Amino acid sequence: MKMMTPSPMPRCRSSLFLPASNARAIVKARGLPCDAVILDLEDAVAPDAKVTAREAVRAAVCDDGFGDRLLVVRVNGADTDWAADDLAMLATAPPDAVLLPKVDGTPTLRAARTVLGENGPALWAMIETARGIVALPEIAATAAELRLTALVAGTNDLALDLRCRPGSDRAPLLPALGAIVTAARAGGMLALDGVLNVFDDPARLAAECGQGSDWGFDGKSLIHPSQIDAANAAFGPGEAEIARARAIVTAFAAPDAQGRGAISLNGEMVERLHLAEAQRVLAIVQ
Repeated sequence: MKMMTPSPMPRCRSSLFLPASNARAIVKARGLPCDAVILDLEDAVAPDAKVTAREAVRAAVCDDGFGDRLLVVRVNGADTDWAADDLAMLATAPPDAVLLPKVDGTPTLRAARTVLGENGPALWAMIETARGIVALPEIAATAAELRLTALVAGTNDLALDLRCRPGSDRAPLLPALGAIVTAARAGGMLALDGVLNVFDDPARLAAECGQGSDWGFDGKSLIHPSQIDAANAAFGPGEAEIARARAIVTAFAAPDAQGRGAISLNGEMVERLHLAEAQRVLAIVQ
């Protein structure tokens, strides 16, 4: 049976949050090596600046200039006075995706999809409450229908809601982080790890990025440009992984491998599932 190359999800190793009210930061972001720029209308914008920040987002979306970077906008929560106007604006000036905060279940997603339209921007969901963790199976089951393409771990709020003290090893959060990755895989979505508020500790950042990669996240959300390189290094496939993927694809393409479920490669038995993973890796880097 012929193996189909899986449709790659966009590379999203590094997703940088920027206050939508900071015009200089938005201009600078167009030249940063991050994979996604998240213009934030929620936590990073003071209440008296919400309206002007929304107009700044409209201008940024219309001006474009972000190149291959995904342009994402985090709107205000559904229970705020600004949410409806945020979504209405993004329906007419659509970015690549709209990030919804504190998603506790599918009603929030369905309401946003209704406003944005069936062919409007993709949805991203922040999972940052206990109710959101419990609702993950339902959320994953409706991902394709609602064009939900990413789950983002909101580790700061999640720790508060769970009343846990993560520490540098984040041990109390690991069950929730694993649940987010599992739901993302079940729904065919990206899984993005939460932010590290400390941005002047390179060793801790590298360790946390490595932990997130080990747990299966596709990338990390960031709060400072200085964090981009560490995230790109941890979540991008290395040269050795790329070389192995190419070797697997080449080996399975050989005439004597046709129709075989497993082959020998450099003393290792390699199966068709390894071929699918190799194709995924190469689709990301091509």
